Amino acid sequence: MLYYLGALLQNIFGPARLLQSFTVLIGLALYSGFIITERLLPECYRFLPGDRGREFTLSAEAAKGKPTGAGSIFITIFVVLCFLFTPMNTVQTGILLLTWLTMLTGFLDDRSITSWGEYRKGFLDLIISLAASFLLYHSFRQAAPDGRIYFWLPFITHHVYIPEGVYIVISSIILWTSINTTNCTDGVDGLSGTLVLIALITLGSIFYFILGHKVIATYLLVPPIATGANWAVMTFALAGVLMGYLWHNAYPSQVLMGDAGSRALGFYIGACVMFTGNPFLILATSSIIFVNGGMGLMKVALLRFFKIHIFESIRFPLHDHMRKNHGWSPTQVLIKFMIMQLLITVALLGLFFKVR
Repeated sequence: MLYYLGALLQNIFGPARLLQSFTVLIGLALYSGFIITERLLPECYRFLPGDRGREFTLSAEAAKGKPTGAGSIFITIFVVLCFLFTPMNTVQTGILLLTWLTMLTGFLDDRSITSWGEYRKGFLDLIISLAASFLLYHSFRQAAPDGRIYFWLPFITHHVYIPEGVYIVISSIILWTSINTTNCTDGVDGLSGTLVLIALITLGSIFYFILGHKVIATYLLVPPIATGANWAVMTFALAGVLMGYLWHNAYPSQVLMGDAGSRALGFYIGACVMFTGNPFLILATSSIIFVNGGMGLMKVALLRFFKIHIFESIRFPLHDHMRKNHGWSPTQVLIKFMIMQLLITVALLGLFFKVR
């Protein structure tokens, strides 16, 4: 909205042209998201449900009764900011609405007296992931000169053609896994939010400085994205509202994001990764999230469906193992996991973009 307003007003008021600068829009979205969320969130505590406590987690009793479902607040703020600061197209609007829908399913579970259950939530995640995958697929087909989808991959100079069915499967797996591993990581004050924040800043920078810049993208042998700067504005808007939430979620937390926040954040990260055209970027943005939450999902799935026992001596999510078996405090878990993710992110970005 402000982007188009700047175009209308610049002949009347010269500085209004700054509203068409994506750098300015990124700054406005980031700081607005932080300030609005930081100020508004405490006023909404009384409207949020109380946390039921998570079964089999070390911090269940500490979290029990705290206001949860704060994701319903900051994700809604994020959606409003995107429409305010970003020139939206069809695919961005669709992903934004699906992000809000993912939040809604999580919030309804947060406020429910009894949990919805793993299978019900998993099925809803699958439906949303499939919808997003088809949306992304058709947007890529329309944008491609030959109507085909290509991935740019590590260690390969040329782009790789991906058939429709393969793309839908890969995209749905990435999205579903990102939703659920991010949700599983939400168990230590500030942990999930901080790891997601690293992912968002990484993706926003990739969209703005690399994929959204034709010269740099061409130099690095990756396909430029015409709307890369638009995605950067959206991603930094989400980073801003997440910072506002973390202001109140830092240990000891006053409020929890709940499934409403963690599931929506995981979905958005997965969608952004798929839009970059390189699904392996999920390793650069979310390696610790995948290990922390994903290995537990794999352990349970193998045991439940195939009676296969793995990692019997390791407690998942991994943050609980480090606290119970190694005596790490919540702050140590947060800082050490954050450091590991930063080291992985820097190494993999260098590898993915330069070794091709």
